[in-house]
Amino acid sequence: MNFKEMLNLADRIVFGKTGQHLEDLQAAVLRGTVQRETYKQIAKEFGCSESRIREIGSELWQILSDELGEDVHKSNLGSTMERLQVSLFSSNVAEDSLQISNINLCGKATEPPDISNSNPPNPETSHSKQTPTLHQDLSEMPELGDFYDRTSELHTLTTWILQQRSRLIALTGRLGIGKTSLAVQLVTQIKDEFEYAVWYTLDEFPTIDKFQSNLIQLLSQSENLDLSATNQKRLPLIKYLQNHRCLIVLDDIHNLFCRGELAGKYKPECEEYRSLFKQIEKLSHPCCFLLIGWEQPREVTQLKSPNTPIRSLQLQGLDTAAAGEILRDNGIEELDNYSALIHRYQGNPLWLKSVATQIQELGISVTELLIDDTILLPEDLKDVLQKQYDRTSELEKQVMSLLARENQPVNLAKLLEKGQISSSDLLNALQSLSRRCLIEKQESLYTLPPVLRQYIKGL
Repeated sequence: MNFKEMLNLADRIVFGKTGQHLEDLQAAVLRGTVQRETYKQIAKEFGCSESRIREIGSELWQILSDELGEDVHKSNLGSTMERLQVSLFSSNVAEDSLQISNINLCGKATEPPDISNSNPPNPETSHSKQTPTLHQDLSEMPELGDFYDRTSELHTLTTWILQQRSRLIALTGRLGIGKTSLAVQLVTQIKDEFEYAVWYTLDEFPTIDKFQSNLIQLLSQSENLDLSATNQKRLPLIKYLQNHRCLIVLDDIHNLFCRGELAGKYKPECEEYRSLFKQIEKLSHPCCFLLIGWEQPREVTQLKSPNTPIRSLQLQGLDTAAAGEILRDNGIEELDNYSALIHRYQGNPLWLKSVATQIQELGISVTELLIDDTILLPEDLKDVLQKQYDRTSELEKQVMSLLARENQPVNLAKLLEKGQISSSDLLNALQSLSRRCLIEKQESLYTLPPVLRQYIKGL
């Protein structure tokens, strides 16, 4: 989608809302946003104050959010407009044009409907191919805050779920990498393709009884079943799943697994989840379970065949452009060498925000920081690293300690030589650390990320 197409689409949306076409300042904000400029840069180019540009931007994002029925902001403008354009061209509707609220997006804007003697119109767009969502329980889903470009990952997950009908998907990655934010964006986009859309956050004691009971109660509503009646027998959860198209998100899936063990070992009280996930894989049903966490079930990691209904996506850091936007949004304007800073913190949104805050508060020069090869570890970043480190086994801690002493990637033979660990235990530990995204592999060489190496050296 080129800028002219996006500008034309945005103009129609704004006209439908306000009756006025885009002003020059609004167009300048859109152009600058697409070019990943800061408000300060846009203001300088247009010859006005930064506060005025921020005000115009805020008003513009609110109009687009109101008319599109989703949160539109500076970080997701491009992906939102591209998705809208694809939707307009791909929707198979009987009408000659597709309308959003009172906007005719395939022609000139229509007049606002007369609501003086009628109920307010529904601003949601109705697609003939969509399955009506009868029930949504998204009360535990976090609000979508700042979201930085994950176009490729969104496309992959959407394809797996809507086109390939994957039944079980694990979304993993380091703490702070953006797993939950990506999932929230995904659910916001595709929830109306399902009869049911639900989000559960697993706490520290995630026994299966409460989860199954709540889900069965929700799914039974459309079947007019009174489960409290003595003459009704509760069916297994899988039976309900076979009758309904559901999107079920389980966040913080790592709470199912033991601390101090290799990745993915179930707590004794959570073993029933293993049986449930096996049913989800083996039995025919139209539902999709999305599992989010620092670890994933071992049975998921073992299945790599494209013919299985199980998928796994290990989320990596943001690219330089998106990560640079985080630094700009957090006040880092000295961006000549910002790609090196992003690389050092591996594009992790939470890590970058933490470091950017400390740089701002202390008035540190980014250039000086890079020259000295300094790795800042603010206390809140240490807390994040500690949470994941505490989950690892003693064997994994030994291996990370060995790797922390090496400034260059090392092979298996060198690790065996330097540590008193059997080859079998070493391989198991490396496999587990890889699944936790705590080490990096370059061909047959292993290394720790610079941030984690610095943290472990300080223990």
